[in-house]
Amino acid sequence: MSRASWYHLVRFREVNMARVTQAVEHLDIDELVSRIDRTKNAWHVRKLLVIWNATVDPRPAEEIAIHCGVGRQTVHNWIAMYNRFGLHALLGPGKGGRRNQLMTPEEEREFLAPFFESARKGQIATVTEIKLAVEDHVGHPIGHYTIYRFLDRNEWRKVMPRPRHMGAKEEAQEEFKKNSPNR
Repeated sequence: MSRASWYHLVRFREVNMARVTQAVEHLDIDELVSRIDRTKNAWHVRKLLVIWNATVDPRPAEEIAIHCGVGRQTVHNWIAMYNRFGLHALLGPGKGGRRNQLMTPEEEREFLAPFFESARKGQIATVTEIKLAVEDHVGHPIGHYTIYRFLDRNEWRKVMPRPRHMGAKEEAQEEFKKNSPNR
């Protein structure tokens, strides 16, 4: 290798080493390590390991990414979010949950109490009737699957097929029963 190319290689490494990814110390190292030990979610552990690496041993994002098994840009994104907003913003509320709920579970039970009471008396409450009542309560239209999930959450009966076809002809069924070879 010539002297000029060696110089450019060393200079290239020095320039890239200047871009060290470092995390602001929102948490001290011991608290960060205990948080890693207590965390059960694998993605949260990876995020915490990236923060730990950038805090304990600041180095280029490429090296932290290789060490933690994520992409370079992911390291940049996670460190930037942690530096700006702290650990809570990085870990966040997680996936799933009822963030767009119409009513709390307690409100749902209170809302359905009159329908359960009328069902105990032998009266039939239809899904359409409950759907109209919920729409009136929340003030906007709701899809029918939302109502079915609403009823399922509150242990209402499942959607059942009709016991017989609406267009069935009893005479044809009786004729089939009489002439069936199995009977």
